[in-house]
Amino acid sequence: MRIDILTLFPEMFSSPFNESIIDRARKNGLLEINTINIRDFALDKHRQVDDYPYGGGSGMVMKADVVSRAIKSVKRAPTRVIYLSPQGKRLHQDTVVRLSQAEHLILLCGHYEGIDERIMPLVDEEISIGDYVLTGGELGAMVLVDAVARLIPGVLGDDNSSQEESFTAGLLEYPQYTRPRVFEGREVPEVLLSGHHAQIRRWRKKLSLLRTLLKRPDLLLDREYDKEERQLLEEILFAGEEGCFEKE
Repeated sequence: MRIDILTLFPEMFSSPFNESIIDRARKNGLLEINTINIRDFALDKHRQVDDYPYGGGSGMVMKADVVSRAIKSVKRAPTRVIYLSPQGKRLHQDTVVRLSQAEHLILLCGHYEGIDERIMPLVDEEISIGDYVLTGGELGAMVLVDAVARLIPGVLGDDNSSQEESFTAGLLEYPQYTRPRVFEGREVPEVLLSGHHAQIRRWRKKLSLLRTLLKRPDLLLDREYDKEERQLLEEILFAGEEGCFEKE
């Protein structure tokens, strides 16, 4: 996959994209990330990328001609141009899964009061990472790249890892434990030490359902439950939170 990021601050991306999983994915040829400075496409001697808004108002607006040249410099078929914007559709895992299957993404990072509206015909979709205001789209682009990169085959090493994480199956992830076996009097659940893979899988599914019910019940509203999940939910509702841990 190739991702081109159009930004006024390309230096912001050097550290997060040269660490951990994304760095390995780039070195292994699984992911190509390019940061393009929008200012390089300003043709005047001052390299001006913004101007005052027509009709008055506070702040500055990114110029249509400059942004257009930046997009067209890297746009090719097939590609998707994504504008990181507070007005966009809120980012969810299903969107991440869809975008991870693309060959080429262009991420446009806005700044100031946003971009000239006449750029929007060049944009395929707007994405927001939440209902709050950031200085620019750069942090949103980092979030999107990280989420998408994890789903590219081979990036995590074990492709099953991404399938078991929160939201991938529409549920929050089950509790995780590692050594020591006892910490401050709190023991690892016995089922995880049993070596019985079917029981461990069932326990994890049950705790995923419980966590989702307690922390994000909205995720369960439109879910289509299979027979096992319906049975596990009945056990949860009968036993309560503490019972789910004690019985296992």
